[in-house]
Amino acid sequence: INSSDLRIDSYRSSGNGGQSVNTTDSAVRITPLPTGPVAALQDERSQHQNKAKAMAVLRSRLFEMERQRQHDERQADRAQQIGTAGRSERIRTYNFSQDRATDHRCGASVHDLSGVLDGELDELLNAKLLHDQERDIQRLLLQPAAAVHLPTA
Repeated sequence: INSSDLRIDSYRSSGNGGQSVNTTDSAVRITPLPTGPVAALQDERSQHQNKAKAMAVLRSRLFEMERQRQHDERQADRAQQIGTAGRSERIRTYNFSQDRATDHRCGASVHDLSGVLDGELDELLNAKLLHDQERDIQRLLLQPAAAVHLPTA
């Protein structure tokens, strides 16, 4: 967490504690500036201890938010891949009268049904791989520049 992205407020604690509660600004509120959860703590008597605890709480909340975002993204991808598993979501059609096999995921057709049934799926699989690569490139192009993480050599 970059400290320049945080707004740290200190204020007087509330609740029990006697005179020291009314005289010292020991409570701490940390707010990430872009957006996000707020961590406010007033457990300890020291502002420094409250600040350290609030940073730990904020860090764990931000980590949990990022973990949940990644989980939701994976679930959405998985649901899109699996679909509803209904009968209308077919993967391939084998048409014996036209000697044709069609992969509906990418729209590729092969006019050698006996070869496909014998296991010669290279043409269909290459068409599907090309389709997936084109889809991934489109996703990358639609993402904001800051969200793209390219591997470094």
